[in-house]
Formats: sequence, C-alpha cells, structure tokens
Amino acid sequence: MTAPAPTLDLERELARRAGPGRRVVVGLDEVGRGALAGPVAVGAVALEITDGEVAPLPDGVRDSKKLTARRREALVAPIRESALACAVGWAEASEIDEIGIMAALTRAALRALEGLGVEADTLLLDGDADVLTPALTAAERPAPLVQLRVAADRDCASVSAASILAKVARDARMVELDAEVPEYGWASNKGYGAAVHRAAIDRIGVHEHHRRSWRLGAAPAAGRVARLAAGTGPMPGSAGVLWEGPWSPQDEEERR
Repeated sequence: MTAPAPTLDLERELARRAGPGRRVVVGLDEVGRGALAGPVAVGAVALEITDGEVAPLPDGVRDSKKLTARRREALVAPIRESALACAVGWAEASEIDEIGIMAALTRAALRALEGLGVEADTLLLDGDADVLTPALTAAERPAPLVQLRVAADRDCASVSAASILAKVARDARMVELDAEVPEYGWASNKGYGAAVHRAAIDRIGVHEHHRRSWRLGAAPAAGRVARLAAGTGPMPGSAGVLWEGPWSPQDEEERR
C-alpha cells in the first residue's frame, strides 16, 4: 500500500496560529546524525503563507528515505524554485567531537536558518528533540515558535523537501571526501557504518573527517586497545566510545 503524500496542512495551521496576513513557516530536517564520518547537515525550506494560501511544492516531494538518489537530485531545483528560500547548514566532524551531536545539530540548524535570509514565524522540526528553542530564546530578539512533529519528514511537505535538500547536499560532500581518501568507500556508504568502512578503519586508522569521539571500527574494543598499546593499531581516537543523545550510530548507510 502506497503511503499518502505529505501535505502542507500543518504548515497552514501553524501560519494561522501565528496570526493573519503573511507568515513564514520553515521546515527543517537533518541528515548524517548517525554517520561515523563527515558532517551533519540540516536542510531548511521556508514557505510564505498568506491567509492560508501557499505556493505548492513540487509533485513527488517525499521523505528523502523513500526516494532514489536520482529522484532526489531531480527535485532539488524545483524545490528551490517553489519555496520562498532554501538553505543547508553544516556542522563538521571536528565540531561534533568538540561539542557533541546535539549541540552540533543546533549549530547546523542555526546556520541553515541564517542562510535562508528571511525571518521565520514558525519552525517545524522532524522528531521529538527540540534542539533550537534554547538557542533562539537566548538571542536578543523575538524567537519564532518551534513545533515538533514525529515523522514530519513523512507527513509535512516542507520537512520532506528539507530532508531532500540536506540528503543531496551531504551525499555530494561525502563523494568529494571520497575522492581524497577512497579507502573508506565514502562515495557508496556516505560515512555510515558499513562493513567495508569499519574494516578500513581497523586496517588504516581514522581520518580527520571521522568522528573520533565515537566507537569506530569493526574489531572488538579490547582488541583495538591492545593493538594501540602495542603500537600496531589505528591512530588514537579510533577506539573512542563516547556517544551523546538518545541515538546510537547506525551500522549501515542511513535509510535516506
């Protein structure tokens, strides 16, 4: 049975709650949270809604996990043409190691919002973790309302579109990084914990684009520590076990 297409129903409702006239609702979604290497990316799609009227997003917009790479790429330009503004914000692996994944998601989302160049009335986030309100309320200006919605990337067209932009942008970044160090197979696994990726970490160690504070590699942790002590294992950082947030790194490429 085919899942129903995402709608703009919640976006219209959020605009209505914000008051009459012109309102800006921004859908946001992240990609790369569970990867072992590379940045996390947050896509943002701003829609202008005036008294319930909004320009439709392109046909075929879906949660990026439900689309092929070719279909995602084909939707990028139409999404950018239909929306008021679009942006992708980033937090690099070194930042994730320094401040943790949750704070890195906040940083990437704030960068995406800045990249939009428009003032939002409401922000619509996929999931149940509000990574934005504390940072926004700390600023010396009125903060937009943050609305959380589990499965918003499936149900809300603005968030579906944001997921597509973030996924295409991050995949392209990982292909670029693969050209620098092809041994890890990033062009195909996009930095996730595929067996070939973990095996390469055990064989040649970690790269600067790895999240070194996380558990990496495929060998048992005790074995890696023993090899490190003997001077025969991967470089320091590859046996880290830290993980912040309610998720754990995924074993295979994110299902996006």
